[in-house]
Amino acid sequence: MDYITEFIAMMISASTAILLAALGEIYAERSGVLNLGVEGMMAVGATIAFYATLSTGNIIIGLLSASISGMLLSLIHGFISITIRSNQVISGLALSMMGLGISSLIGRNLIGTPLRNSLGIIEVALLSDIPVIGAFFRQNALTFFSYILTAILWYILFKTKIGIAIRMVGDNPKSADSLGINVYTVRYRCTLLGGALAGLAGAYLSVAYTPTWIEGMTAGQGWIALALTVFSAWNPLYALIGSYLFGGIRILQFRLQPLGLSPPLLSTLPYLFTIISLALLNIEKIRWRIGAPQHLGKPYHREEA
Repeated sequence: MDYITEFIAMMISASTAILLAALGEIYAERSGVLNLGVEGMMAVGATIAFYATLSTGNIIIGLLSASISGMLLSLIHGFISITIRSNQVISGLALSMMGLGISSLIGRNLIGTPLRNSLGIIEVALLSDIPVIGAFFRQNALTFFSYILTAILWYILFKTKIGIAIRMVGDNPKSADSLGINVYTVRYRCTLLGGALAGLAGAYLSVAYTPTWIEGMTAGQGWIALALTVFSAWNPLYALIGSYLFGGIRILQFRLQPLGLSPPLLSTLPYLFTIISLALLNIEKIRWRIGAPQHLGKPYHREEA
């Protein structure tokens, strides 16, 4: 039983960054904006959070700096895809490459540097002692935050007028505009939220999960978050479950090695899912069946509506 509890605790810990990034991308895509720059925003967030925390000794400053950096990068994508109405796929890919380059530039002198004041494990009294379930109550502050954030974002998206407006903008921006909803404002806000959470997801990696700077520490988790967005059917609650599945696969890479299974083979599975999910988004019939926002990736021009 202790083995199972330990495995679940490790699975949850390995899933938090993917979950945070996916939650932000769900809102961006629900509004109709496809942002493939999640990996780059996570990389910059990880670097900025590590550098800021190392310099100031304050983790809160590091986390806020990471979120702001993610927002600034997403603002670039928003301007290109919403205001200029350029191709969202090209803009997102460029953003991802730019983010990775910025991260490498800032972090080149930090490689191997340990972080003394990282986010530690918090054990909730009594609850953390429950077998199996206790794994959920034996995590760091950002993981606890991800539980609460998932519930809040689900409630907003499906139970409030704000959520209705976001979904309407993603499905039928012309109708939303006719009802007085500012399509551009909604899309910008959701894109900025996606950037903030992507930056925070990167921060989690560098100040909580692996509090030592390592080149390329995001290791493609931004792309996995994109796949998770599709496989969760753009639902925050499903994203929570899906992130644990992906996290479990990552942990199994090492646990199944003694059985003769190749870790590199298992590590390719999340990326295979990513390729499949992006391919599905290009098939209209499948997009409709899995519940993709009807105007996902399509720029809106009021004069042409």
